Amino acid sequence: MKVVTIPFSAGGLGKTAGVEEGPDAILAATKDFFSTESGRVPSFDVSSVAVDNANLVETNAAIVAKAESVLKEKDGAVFLGGDHSITYSLVKAFASVHSSNPGIVIFDAHADACSDFNPPTHEDLLLALVKEKVILPSNIILVGIRNLHPDELAFLKEHKITYYTMKDITSDGKEEIAEAIMSKAKDFDSLYVSFDIDVLDPAFAPGTGYLEPGGLSTRELLFFLHKLKNLSNWKASDIVEVNPSKDVRDLTATAAAKILVELS
Repeated sequence: MKVVTIPFSAGGLGKTAGVEEGPDAILAATKDFFSTESGRVPSFDVSSVAVDNANLVETNAAIVAKAESVLKEKDGAVFLGGDHSITYSLVKAFASVHSSNPGIVIFDAHADACSDFNPPTHEDLLLALVKEKVILPSNIILVGIRNLHPDELAFLKEHKITYYTMKDITSDGKEEIAEAIMSKAKDFDSLYVSFDIDVLDPAFAPGTGYLEPGGLSTRELLFFLHKLKNLSNWKASDIVEVNPSKDVRDLTATAAAKILVELS
């Protein structure tokens, strides 16, 4: 499996220092996993994007160029961040390569549509993708939301973006929510899935910038992952916001490594 590391933190508005070490920590933790839960032996072909944490514009261009090259070569690539701003450039590249009806599923505690910076940051990457018409609002699914700013809620409702809160998952059950996600996502010609590690409860992922109580367990997230892997249109993914400097006993890096292994 192609794995591309993007050790970038400047898209976090100064609040994510340390996430640039996330990719290496995730890859190091994969060494403790001998196989996937389906019995496959994981194998990673690793490359990297040369980033400049002093220049967001140049880094975005480098991410787009690298991602387009990788996505044209083979399906199934996983990009390791870094802060969540990288997903803006990755989805731009994805929509360029898979231009016919692309869609995205984002696992995140937040909607990332709160501000309107230029270039976009980890706080407003979704807003930018919609504003720039990179992805149709109807082709966006958010999962695990549990701390919405009023402006974000208004944005989601205005654009009729599908989102499932943790309350929804608890009330309706992960099985029903997973079926609803798959029912919608299967109609995309190509699917991109982004995993912001803060979708997990801090008990399972303490090493991230924004700790939001009441999140998914690692097992619950893997349930969604395994379900979505049944979709033949899933083409690429990212894992972001792992911060080793804030981690406890490598819990977060190991959880991210588990996700990466199960994607292989």
